[in-house]
Amino acid sequence: MRVEDFYFDLPKELIAQHPLKNRDESRLMIVDKNTGNIEESRFKNVIQCLNKGDCLVLNDTRVMPARLIGEKISSGGKIEFLLLKRIEGDKWESLVKPGKKAKVGAEFTFGNGKLKAKVVDILDEGNRIIEFYYEGIFEEILDQLGQMPLPPYITEELEDRERYQTVYSKTVGSAAAPTAGLHFTKELLETIEKKGVEIAYVTLHVGLGTFRPVKVDTLEDHKMHSEFYILDEENCNKINRTKKNGGKVIAVGTTSCRTLESVANSDGYLSAKSGWTDIFIYPGYKFKIVNSLITNFHLPESTLIMLVSALAGKDNIMKAYNKAIEERYRFFSFGDAMFIK
Repeated sequence: MRVEDFYFDLPKELIAQHPLKNRDESRLMIVDKNTGNIEESRFKNVIQCLNKGDCLVLNDTRVMPARLIGEKISSGGKIEFLLLKRIEGDKWESLVKPGKKAKVGAEFTFGNGKLKAKVVDILDEGNRIIEFYYEGIFEEILDQLGQMPLPPYITEELEDRERYQTVYSKTVGSAAAPTAGLHFTKELLETIEKKGVEIAYVTLHVGLGTFRPVKVDTLEDHKMHSEFYILDEENCNKINRTKKNGGKVIAVGTTSCRTLESVANSDGYLSAKSGWTDIFIYPGYKFKIVNSLITNFHLPESTLIMLVSALAGKDNIMKAYNKAIEERYRFFSFGDAMFIK
């Protein structure tokens, strides 16, 4: 299958630049994966798609304020670091701009010396391994000095950085938000629970590979980035119980979906574990545990649109996306939502 099969022409003005005032007021397109039938609603009505005995699976990762702006100690030149993942201790894999200033041994300072860093290695793809030096607690310093790493297609400033966090975010470690979850309010989740829907949590720390374009011609040649996940025993048991009792497992976001499909055995049951996944889900994939998916509208030719096409069928998804463009839906991180049932 070719990457160009997942291309569509998206008007730039449909890329949402800011979140709506109320999280659950976004539009919701409901797509039946078996018939291709499309319904239109509002996200606050998503509860109508859920039944007692189902399990809604959320990714509770929390986005780090991972963008640091500083200067090179030797020259005073401006530098920008984007922390991708912790290697060990105070060593982090980072994107650095401009890279020519960040040779091995180069030193940098942030926040008038509150935080200092040194380049200790350069990886094959150009990312740097950075070691940080500071007094105090790193996470607190990062919270003071760091900026929210919004995706490159969002050009407007975010007034309240909590709007790029889900209301249930807990485990810090992501370089990007699991954006399908941005539509939920605490009140909506409480209402869903009262209906008898089980709510379970996984953790998958989203990497910036999510936004990287697919640079090969055929899907089979693409290598996915690797992301760290955690599924504990309590939440594992909730999901397995739902499966055993005949309820549906509804993943909120492609990150939750990828975690569940990475952990599930061939019988569609889970065991508690943590580790790294580079699972690539595209049409032809046989889902082991996920029945339905809540997701946003994704970039053309991205691994995300390939995943939703695997669940709903490529023709159904392209038809839905064309309708979304005709109906002026809002796309990407701060955009509208889709429920694949």
